[in-house]
Amino acid sequence: MPSGLEGTVALVTGAARGQGRSHAVRLAAEGADVVAVDICADIPTVAYPLATADDLAETARLVEAEGRRVLARVADVRDRAALDALVAEGVATLGPVRTVVANAGIAPLMGGAGDDETFADVLAVNLTGAWNTVKAAAPSMIDAGQGGAVVLVSSTQGLKGTGGDGSAGITAYAASKHGLVGLMRSFAHWLAPHSIRVNSVHPTGVPTPMITNDVMQALLRATPATADRQGNLLPVAMVECRDVSDAVAWLVSDAARYITGVTLPVDAGFAVR
Repeated sequence: MPSGLEGTVALVTGAARGQGRSHAVRLAAEGADVVAVDICADIPTVAYPLATADDLAETARLVEAEGRRVLARVADVRDRAALDALVAEGVATLGPVRTVVANAGIAPLMGGAGDDETFADVLAVNLTGAWNTVKAAAPSMIDAGQGGAVVLVSSTQGLKGTGGDGSAGITAYAASKHGLVGLMRSFAHWLAPHSIRVNSVHPTGVPTPMITNDVMQALLRATPATADRQGNLLPVAMVECRDVSDAVAWLVSDAARYITGVTLPVDAGFAVR
């Protein structure tokens, strides 16, 4: 079945690796050209390494391998002016944005309670970054008058908050992912008159560098009770990037043309455990 994405433009943040790369490549496979953005630099409060410019270049190569055009740029989602400029370049180069996947996020789960800098950084990237992304892209979507779709990539921690221990990183991560649900619902009301749908996806654990890094594994070994609380109902430890990308591709496709304002778990039953 045609997805309705052929010849359209998708903006994907956090696109250099992990879920973001998977979403970008999947949307390219569905026929979309891609504006791919990533910070491609480390953040001091995040103990694990973030993506690099080489990672972003590999995403661009994979999108082009699907026969689609790509505009890959380094930008920080905390910087609204940079996103405004990026969207303007994308529209001038590829055409008006139809699809937005606000995927960029960090999870600096180590750190003591009261670490205000860590808490602020998580909210700035995960929540304000999504606000900046949609606010930068929406005007071109509205002006184009062709409708569209937005997906905010949240987490099961945006539905349950399981594992909270008072530390800045874990608490801020859950707060930011819950905040995306409120953002999504508010955006859904704002953009519905323009036939732009807004939804959120909520994955359980996914084997990306955010999860499969030495810092996260050390945390889980040190706190086995936390690790146990992250278990899924179905007998799988984690879902794959492609499982989340399948959900994203469906939500932005014509097959979901009347789906807006929903929180879609991709969680192997975690949310009902």
